[in-house]
Amino acid sequence: MIEVQHLTKTYGHTAAVDDVSFTVRPGLVTGFLGPNGAGKSTTMRAILGLDRPSSGRVLVDGRAYRDLVAPLSTIGALLDARALDKRRSARNHLRVLGSTVGIGRRRVEQVLELVGLTDVADRAAGGYSLGMGQRLGIAAALLADPDIVMLDEPVNGLDPDGILWIRTLLRDLAAEGRTVFLSSHLMSEMELTADHLVVIGKGRIIADVPMTELLAGVGENRVCVTAPQADRLIGLLTSPDVSVLQKAPHVLEVTGVPAATIGEVAALHGIALHDLHPATASLEEAYMNLTHASVTHRGTPVLTGSAVR
Repeated sequence: MIEVQHLTKTYGHTAAVDDVSFTVRPGLVTGFLGPNGAGKSTTMRAILGLDRPSSGRVLVDGRAYRDLVAPLSTIGALLDARALDKRRSARNHLRVLGSTVGIGRRRVEQVLELVGLTDVADRAAGGYSLGMGQRLGIAAALLADPDIVMLDEPVNGLDPDGILWIRTLLRDLAAEGRTVFLSSHLMSEMELTADHLVVIGKGRIIADVPMTELLAGVGENRVCVTAPQADRLIGLLTSPDVSVLQKAPHVLEVTGVPAATIGEVAALHGIALHDLHPATASLEEAYMNLTHASVTHRGTPVLTGSAVR
């Protein structure tokens, strides 16, 4: 378990993380989300003792990282897959890392097979593609069979097969009762992987909720309707308390009235419905709603007829 307790980290007069508290529990995949510059990397570095808090503390299985008896078997982490001697092969890199804590060659071969690098394990890591480098970083994180796994952007550079593999791996680790903490900007994948979400913006926690609760809150009171006579239905439903958005010629998204009432109105006026169901929000939509005011770096659309040179 990871416990972040009133963590604050300042650089000069700037607070990268400001009184942040949350808990990452065993048996769940916990997603860590936030815009660029929100404080995610600082928080993860503080968990590993790489950044000293200005105030507050972080506990890993009840202890500060520096006080862990066996850090690598307690928490395996990937923060930067490029942080290695690129002249070494993947096999030698893992052997050297394992030798520092008494891990033998058999385990090295096991994790190489697990991440799919056995066939290229003797190639210099500097010649690896981005995705292969990510796989090596994940192998290093899993080398000591840790109870806690913390990965920063693990799907970066992976192909679709690799993304499915890491999703399945993380879900399996959580099912074994391990603690899994995952940071990513890929909303569609996080939605499929995480059970719980911690969202940070401008150094402060915005949300700390189960995935289902976050999505239910965004999709509340919205209904999707498919009807050949959608134009007639719009006129019957629209009122000061109800908004109707036409998503396609025969598809409406209605906010402010329950599905049962829409069905009753349609039946009363002889309007056939081909589909009627509560709208389901995506994580991307929920995330954008939560973090809109916390985005520090926001681009602007290119004007029509202009070009970026």
